[in-house]
Amino acid sequence: MGARILLTTPVPEPAPSLLAAAGELTVLDAPPTYAELDALCASGEFDVVLTQLRDLVDAPLLARARIKGISNYAVGHNNIDVAAATEHGIAVANTPGVLTDATADIAMLLILGTARRVIEADRLVREGRFTGWEPELLLGFDVSGRTLGLAGFGRIARATARRALGFGMEVLFAPRPPGDRVVGPEELGEFAGKVRQVPWDELVASSDYLSLHVPLNQDTRHLVDAAVLERMKPSAILINTARGPIVDEDALVHALSTGRIAGAGLDVFENEPLLAEGLALLPNTVLLPHVGSATVPVRAEMARLSALNAIAMAGGQVPAHPVNPEVYA
Repeated sequence: MGARILLTTPVPEPAPSLLAAAGELTVLDAPPTYAELDALCASGEFDVVLTQLRDLVDAPLLARARIKGISNYAVGHNNIDVAAATEHGIAVANTPGVLTDATADIAMLLILGTARRVIEADRLVREGRFTGWEPELLLGFDVSGRTLGLAGFGRIARATARRALGFGMEVLFAPRPPGDRVVGPEELGEFAGKVRQVPWDELVASSDYLSLHVPLNQDTRHLVDAAVLERMKPSAILINTARGPIVDEDALVHALSTGRIAGAGLDVFENEPLLAEGLALLPNTVLLPHVGSATVPVRAEMARLSALNAIAMAGGQVPAHPVNPEVYA
């Protein structure tokens, strides 16, 4: 018998063709509820489930599951209790490395778009309120010569740093906030002498643009809370292309609406797709619908990798991108 794979949401080619060729593919017409996903995973009808970030795969579900693996159509995997999966001998795989540049582009877009008030400007033109050039019309903030603070210094943060240096920005970073570790010149590679490491508290206080590039875990949930927002410059802009719950969104709305900080550019939200009350009404924001990886080539490559991961796990093989390789030890 070939691989029996459940796809919780249709994804781009080449995943459907690869999966169908490997065995029996089931694609759900609509995203499953938690109860539906629980029942499907416990049914014994599938070897591997190819999930999305919105699919909650928690410890109770995994305890009942009769599957070999979970292939997440994402780099992140905070929707999956990986420890529980490991405990039950269920492999987990993801799609790292393919969306670095696309997400860094979005981070830079949010920096520029929020600083130069492009949403307000676009709306003014479309609504017929543009009556000609004015000396003080929609004055924004400079980007060149300003300080970008990177919370985290992994692939996407480094790609963002590369872009920011091209814009003449000073780049600071804290590698693993709220904790700390020293990153030496050898590890910095091409960035040695071009970026500077500072403690998390200094990064918060010094940045004109504070961009978040950390994974979501117990230490980083609400990393940016009311206290952090209080320590930022009143002229600072917060950028989040990582995970929504890294920011206390209610506290952010308060900070934005009271002028505690100048603006925010967000591609992710704490209770996605819902927004904190009042966020959508604030003019000093750019709000995107989680499109960091949304280019045709990137989504196709994510589809390919997640399909190959699923096929490998269904056959009892180690996938190319395992999250918990110890399952195979």
